[in-house]
Amino acid sequence: MENNCSGTLALDLGNTNTVLAFQAEKDRDFILIEIPGITSSPGVIPSVVWFEGGDNVGRIGLSALKKKNLSYSEKYFHSNFKRLIGNPIERQKKKVLSPIESGEKFFKILWENIPLEFNIKRLVLTAPIDTYKGYRKWLISLCESLPINEVALVDEPTAAGIGMNVPLGSIIMIIDIGGSTIDMSVIKTQGGEGKSAPIAELLKFQGKDVSAISKQKLRCAEIISKSGSKVGGKDIDQWIVNYFLPSNQDERNFSIAEKLKCKLSGQEIESERKYLISLFTAENEEKEFFISKEIFEKIMMQNNLLSHLNSLLKDLLNEARGKFFNLDDLNSVILVGGGTQIPLIKKWITNKMSGIQINSPPPIESIAIGALAMTPGVKIKDILIKGLSIRLFNKREQKHFWHPIFYKGQTWPTEKPFELILQASKDGQNIFEIIIGETKTKRNFDVIFENGLPKLSESQNEEEVFKWNKKPLQINVNNECKIGEDSLKLYFSIKKDSSLYLRCLDIYEKELGVFNLGNIF
Repeated sequence: MENNCSGTLALDLGNTNTVLAFQAEKDRDFILIEIPGITSSPGVIPSVVWFEGGDNVGRIGLSALKKKNLSYSEKYFHSNFKRLIGNPIERQKKKVLSPIESGEKFFKILWENIPLEFNIKRLVLTAPIDTYKGYRKWLISLCESLPINEVALVDEPTAAGIGMNVPLGSIIMIIDIGGSTIDMSVIKTQGGEGKSAPIAELLKFQGKDVSAISKQKLRCAEIISKSGSKVGGKDIDQWIVNYFLPSNQDERNFSIAEKLKCKLSGQEIESERKYLISLFTAENEEKEFFISKEIFEKIMMQNNLLSHLNSLLKDLLNEARGKFFNLDDLNSVILVGGGTQIPLIKKWITNKMSGIQINSPPPIESIAIGALAMTPGVKIKDILIKGLSIRLFNKREQKHFWHPIFYKGQTWPTEKPFELILQASKDGQNIFEIIIGETKTKRNFDVIFENGLPKLSESQNEEEVFKWNKKPLQINVNNECKIGEDSLKLYFSIKKDSSLYLRCLDIYEKELGVFNLGNIF
């Protein structure tokens, strides 16, 4: 790699592991960053902090993890702090650092240890959707001290969907089995037909805090339902140790079990093949055992893992049904976290989601990769304060109606044009009139009175559309068209100068011109 390679760094802070992925400005590929003594594998950092207080610098990642089994680690070893940031419900045991301080210490040490050859022009961070607002508030404060001019933020489910090229506006189920937790969620991503695509939100631009400016709008995925538990890969490691040495709490054994678990999760592993495992007894002596894929799956079954997953899935779907959702509405299932790669769990997911597309991206770095995909051209955009529509003719009802082009709240300048195909409303038509309308900047709501008190009605009136006070554009076609026949292809877009532009082609793809229809304000 070139010295001082400039680009974007994606940092996905997880409950168990944090992922660092870097993408150079002119490169479509990404790099997983290695930091000696901190990363446990390329781009993967255990989300843990060791801090004894005072002037102690502290440690993170692999070097902090190695101190976990010390007798006084309960006070100085900090983990699972991400889940507590922005979450006012859960509480942490008394530690030297609070969850917020743990996160800040983690970021500070990590930033100071990123190799110098990476010239970071933009940092993109990910945030959990269920505690997004509180977590975002913490990140805004954190970014003030980071020596970087541009910081962007995306929500984790959207990043996962974008990373797997799931169509915008899709309903997806995300199953995330990490080291400490199992999280299942059904979400709907932003975007889709007639709506703008999700974009990263800028927190910092040109060195200035832009998180509160009016041009920014939170564009998170919508949670339909969610379930989860504090069970994860680390519990499976302990089950393996307990199977051979009941009640053994030697941290070395858990690390050995984790490596073996990863090996037994490989698709090529034969069920009957046995593997040697050496564990430390209470007397600090090594004792050898044999384990196979069959025994591994037996251990998980004995600890009711599949029953637990069934219960979580049942809760998830019951909540979703309350919002008129069922499995047939799912576009895709995305698997996140190392636990989803265990064959027994993958088989369970496949059986439960029969007929639904299952996407299994790289389990650990998938969200960071999706975050990178959302940010190559991120910039500050304005939002429409009113909707724009085109007037069309309904030949069946013999009346005109307004068809939306851009909705209020969409960002502009637009990245992709809105495409519309026009049909002739009468035989012999060779002139098409383009009439644009707009909604009010403020919507009127119906007010009703109950017991003499004003109250908003449950259903609101549709927003009224007003015709633009501009001369309509007339487009001439060479051939006379027949009623109901596709005749024109229209491509609407809003440019940087806040003008609405129209590119027009006939049905044979012949260019008829690009027209400025007027300013949107």
